[in-house]
Amino acid sequence: MSTPPTPHVDVHRGGDRAKTQVSWLDSKHSFSFGDHYDPDNTHHGLLLVHNEDIVTAGQGFETHPHRDMEIVTWVLGGSLVHQDSLGHSGVIYPGLAQRMSAGTGILHSEKNDSWRLDSRVREHDRPVHFVQMWVVPDESGLSPGYQQLEIDDELASGGLVTVASGLPRYRDRTAITIKSSRCALHVARMAGGGQAIDLPDAPYLHVFVARGEVDMEGVGVLATGDAVRSTRTGGQRVVARRSAEILVWEMHARLGAF
Repeated sequence: MSTPPTPHVDVHRGGDRAKTQVSWLDSKHSFSFGDHYDPDNTHHGLLLVHNEDIVTAGQGFETHPHRDMEIVTWVLGGSLVHQDSLGHSGVIYPGLAQRMSAGTGILHSEKNDSWRLDSRVREHDRPVHFVQMWVVPDESGLSPGYQQLEIDDELASGGLVTVASGLPRYRDRTAITIKSSRCALHVARMAGGGQAIDLPDAPYLHVFVARGEVDMEGVGVLATGDAVRSTRTGGQRVVARRSAEILVWEMHARLGAF
């Protein structure tokens, strides 16, 4: 049995993230990714990748492989087209939960070109803005898969909505399922003026302010792009100073400690 983590809170400011910038992509990496490697910043809990990407119209990630990873994509603005080697093809937009299980292996592409799938959609010049997150599945060698679900109405409540989970406790209120029984992703769209939520209690939490500004109990003010990584400190109250959208990973294990 693994040793419980020592209570700890780390605040990571959005401006301190590593960046990849090319003509069509502006990407900010919360953890080591690609050419940006830091041995002291490889993961938190089961979360290995947390990239915030902006992709210009007509551009995107060409077909590439993944395996043995649960990949959740959350769009903040615009639309992103997903196509994969299992035959799935769909447009992801704000309020649509999406998960791809890489399993034994899958090929996929992600592009900002929704008008090419639907002739009724006019070509546009709007970038797509999204967060892509990778977590470790319970075991390797699982069957690859794909799932998406519209949850915009649920988000209107302003509370924490369980977007993706494998935790048994959220089975009846989870939008999409991930093949990890030790973690869950929650999202809250909070109005300003002091609207508040309480964070779940878990050995590992990753709280990311996708937009807006909040005040987190015991931490202070967090602005767009800021993140908090905590161990054994759940239950804090988060208050919206102005309208905000936050992404919260609740994790009950860490990499290498199953």
